[in-house]
Amino acid sequence: MKLLLIIGGAIAAVGLFLLATASGETPLLARHYSWLFGVNAVLAALLAALLAYQLTALVRRYRARVFGTRLTLRLLLRFAALAVLPGLIVYAVSVQFLTRSIESWFDVKVDAALEGGINLGQQAIDQMLFELQGKAQAMAQELSALPATEAVSQFQRLRSQAGVQDAMLVTAGGRVVASSSDDIDKLVPDAPPPYLLLQARDQRIYASTDSLAGQPLSLRVIVPVESGTAESRYLQLRANVPPAFARSAEAIETAYREYRQLAIARDELKSIYIVTLSFALLMALFVAVAVAATQSNLLAEPLARLAQAMQSVARGNFSRQVSVTTRDELGVLTESFNSMTRQLDDARHVVEANRGALESAKARLESILANLSAGVLVFDHELKLSISNRGAAEILGPEQEGFAETMRAQFVAHGDKDWQLQLELKGTGKALHARGARLPRATGGGYVIVFDDITQLIQAQRATAWAEVARRLAHEIKNPLTPIQLSAERLEVKLADRLAPEEAETLRRATQTIVNQVSALKAMVNDFSEYARLPAPAPVSLDLNDLVADVLGLYENSRVPIAKRLGEGLPPVWADGAQIRQVIHNLIQNAQDALENMRQQGNPVIEVRTELAGDRVRLAVSDNGGGFPEELMARIFEPYVSTKPRGTGLGLAIVKKIIDEHHGSIAIENRPTRGASVSVLLPFSKAA
Repeated sequence: MKLLLIIGGAIAAVGLFLLATASGETPLLARHYSWLFGVNAVLAALLAALLAYQLTALVRRYRARVFGTRLTLRLLLRFAALAVLPGLIVYAVSVQFLTRSIESWFDVKVDAALEGGINLGQQAIDQMLFELQGKAQAMAQELSALPATEAVSQFQRLRSQAGVQDAMLVTAGGRVVASSSDDIDKLVPDAPPPYLLLQARDQRIYASTDSLAGQPLSLRVIVPVESGTAESRYLQLRANVPPAFARSAEAIETAYREYRQLAIARDELKSIYIVTLSFALLMALFVAVAVAATQSNLLAEPLARLAQAMQSVARGNFSRQVSVTTRDELGVLTESFNSMTRQLDDARHVVEANRGALESAKARLESILANLSAGVLVFDHELKLSISNRGAAEILGPEQEGFAETMRAQFVAHGDKDWQLQLELKGTGKALHARGARLPRATGGGYVIVFDDITQLIQAQRATAWAEVARRLAHEIKNPLTPIQLSAERLEVKLADRLAPEEAETLRRATQTIVNQVSALKAMVNDFSEYARLPAPAPVSLDLNDLVADVLGLYENSRVPIAKRLGEGLPPVWADGAQIRQVIHNLIQNAQDALENMRQQGNPVIEVRTELAGDRVRLAVSDNGGGFPEELMARIFEPYVSTKPRGTGLGLAIVKKIIDEHHGSIAIENRPTRGASVSVLLPFSKAA
């Protein structure tokens, strides 16, 4: 392309020289003027074709949205303007001189003045458009630094500072985000068409001069606004060209058009000189524009590569590097860009590493909370429950909301102070110990509660206390019982023969009463001793079904029928046979006592059931008696809590103590129809 330009320019220069010589009535060339005119016309056409080819290629790339084409076009226009304006000035001066020489009455100053006015008017409009572009870019940069809500409120101020008639912020879909206008009669300025938004997005800026019939000449600039949202936004600024300036430009253009028509009608000599000058101007312009296109492309290529790399960085690709081809300022800029991308890439790796560490720490914290046996509740600064772990759900169950409301009241009462509280859940009777604290404001603030179920601990403390009481009672009461019984029997023996029959009978009854009550006290003391000195279990691998069948064999003649449902294929349990036998006896005895008064009221029955329950074996004894009072359900396993008039309340306490020492669990419930059920879970044998 460069070689073609050099050759074409040289040939065009020779042709113009010959044509100019022929125009000067040189005898050798004057007779060949027509031929030279044709040759120059062909040369001009070839140069025009070469220029058209370059421009067509540029337009094709522009339509294909090849990155960098817009920059090339801008440089081409500026270089072409630098070549065209001097040529036009020289051309105007030459035509003025020739016309003044040929026709003194023809004022060539008018021609130059009109043409210069058109050029100056175009330059002024270009300058206005350039300034409007600068305002739009500055306003878009300021909007991109503001949050969405503040950008809308500051829009009027920004438009006033920019000094434009209309300003509008729209989304890529055409939705108006904010608008401002000097025209109070227009609520919302005219939104830009979608295709202009597409051009602004692809070219990073759109600028044009709008001239509509019946409306003043105006300038329009559209630039994209960078934002952190998913939807793109665009800023449109519009400014009217001063009406006086627009009218003057239109008048100059009209006068110039009429003047040119008049000048064309001059005689042949003037036409020859003008044609010659025109050819010179056209060829010079063609060559200048072609050279400008080539040079602008050479200058735009490195800038386009740099712009492409910047777009890659904007999309998150910080590894992009641009090759440095020059050592001038553009090369320094490219090297600075490469250094910036390397620093950004390093910073991104650091951020990703920190984010990974943060996510790992968060996952670890969540895992710790999920596996804590204690309950954890976290409230925000408005005391709304935001986090609860699995331990809290297991401890509270359906009472979580009521517990949370109680804790809110505690936080309100204690303010920023830490506190602790022991309370009992009404529904389940569980005893809880809770600690509350305020979270640091630097981490977002809020409140945290950590609580534990201390029901088993309290029960164990009570059992230990009752065992100590039972041991002391047994020690203090058992010693005088035997002397009291012997003394009563001796009184009966010594005095029975000395008294009258009636008095002797009274003595016998009194003595028998003393002996019976002493026996009852001895039985109670024995229960105390058994609860206080229950031996540690000696567990072995035990077939629970065989033990249950053996115990139930002792109740074949029981007044209340006992039904058994023993699960098949149950694994052996790890238990002390003697103590589990005692557990079965106590449970069956309690069921019989509950049904003592029902033999005349329906069909009393006791059921003993064994079955597999997860990783344990269940032993359940149920009856259809009157059940347990609801007010005693939470304390039914405590010593001396009994529903029988003469009971000591140690039966179920001894059962629970045995099961706890076997690392099992026991639960009691009233059946839905009537009666009660006691369920015991025992662990598998270690050898199973």
